[in-house]
Amino acid sequence: MIRLFAAVAATCALSATPAQASRGDDDAQEKLFTIRDSRIAESSGLAVSPTRPDVYYTHNDSGAGPVFYALGPNGRTKATFNVNGAEARDWEAMAATKDPKTGRGVLWFADIGDNMDGAWPDVSIYRVMEPTVLKDATLAAVRYRFRYAGGGRNAEGIMINPRTGRLYVVSKEFSGSVYAAPRKLKTSGINILRKVGDAPIMATDAAYAPDGSSYVIRTYFSATLYRPSGQMITRVSMPELHQAESIAYTPDGKALLTGSEGLNSPVYRVPIPARARPTPVRASSSAPPTRTAADTTDSGSGLTGRGLVIWIAAALGAVGLVTFIARRTR
Repeated sequence: MIRLFAAVAATCALSATPAQASRGDDDAQEKLFTIRDSRIAESSGLAVSPTRPDVYYTHNDSGAGPVFYALGPNGRTKATFNVNGAEARDWEAMAATKDPKTGRGVLWFADIGDNMDGAWPDVSIYRVMEPTVLKDATLAAVRYRFRYAGGGRNAEGIMINPRTGRLYVVSKEFSGSVYAAPRKLKTSGINILRKVGDAPIMATDAAYAPDGSSYVIRTYFSATLYRPSGQMITRVSMPELHQAESIAYTPDGKALLTGSEGLNSPVYRVPIPARARPTPVRASSSAPPTRTAADTTDSGSGLTGRGLVIWIAAALGAVGLVTFIARRTR
């Protein structure tokens, strides 16, 4: 019932929310590929390989087991990987980074979905070294357990600042939040996630730019770009999708990739307006780390006042529809 309400409300709001980008930006959107593998029915996370050109990773939502897929530029599966020692209660997001010491790719899988908003005593995020060969295999994982300082949350987004290595979780709520993990993660015991900023309503994914100059939070309605300080840059309109689930940056940081659940689901490339591309800050090795969302609580709402009114109206309409369906089916 909760998922039905969210889906109906999001569909109503998506059609009612005004586009934030110019018409020229809308025209530049293009379908990059369609996911062709029938096993990928609920693509929930999306990441671009940090070491290989034209390789993309994805995984299913809950109930599919600890498995992820490497896709080629035509959307066809190149390899399937099982993650040894991992659970998959509700995998909702993934991220890809590069180990600064070895240059190897690192993949992160977030088992952070919680539709009961606090039913799980803790959640897990798994660290997996990117496979060196794109061939079906079983890979080892390092598990990190997390707990929110303010009580359990439902979340569908993770992101990692490539400049600092800091991991963040973005909750999916009416009043969402950005949570920072400890600077150094531990495998023994629980890592505490602490709120460091606000997130847009019903965030479904998040990602950091490859150079760390910005990050993006995806919702059912649009995507919002932020500077590392948490200052909002702009909102970018997204293509209409069955159920907007995932977001990632292209390797050059000039565009966003966004995907959806469902069989034969598309992945779109959406250019970031040139005026909204932050200028990377050049820092010496002795300079302090760039400020991140952990240093501020001003992240912006990700939704205008008018959009909020429209969204609430759509949500109320959805409640009425759900109630009507419930009564008819009792």
